[in-house]
Amino acid sequence: MNLLSYRLHSARMAVLASASTLAMLPTFVRADLPTLEDPSRGTGSGIMETLRNYGYDIVMLVALLVVASMFVGVCYHAYGTYAEIHTGRKTWGQFGLTVAVGAVLLVVGVWLLTEATGVL
Repeated sequence: MNLLSYRLHSARMAVLASASTLAMLPTFVRADLPTLEDPSRGTGSGIMETLRNYGYDIVMLVALLVVASMFVGVCYHAYGTYAEIHTGRKTWGQFGLTVAVGAVLLVVGVWLLTEATGVL
């Protein structure tokens, strides 16, 4: 292969590579902002009622986070008690009591948060 044919071959390959790269790029890109979802209780008849409904959704989300953190706390404490059984510091009865009290606390917490959100 002489120098001229090598350069022609290289030029053809460069053109094909750039054409295939351009073919992979999107030709039409359109990005819109996402639309705001309506609150779970609807938009209401005015701006104040709509804001109140968004506030309700925010309070419900916070209540869900509180219950989730309570659940994680009970699980963490129960796991700690379970780990101490194997070292001999705690007994299976104490583990059962930890799980039972944690379950009661979760039920009471969910009930109280349900009553609190019902006030809204």
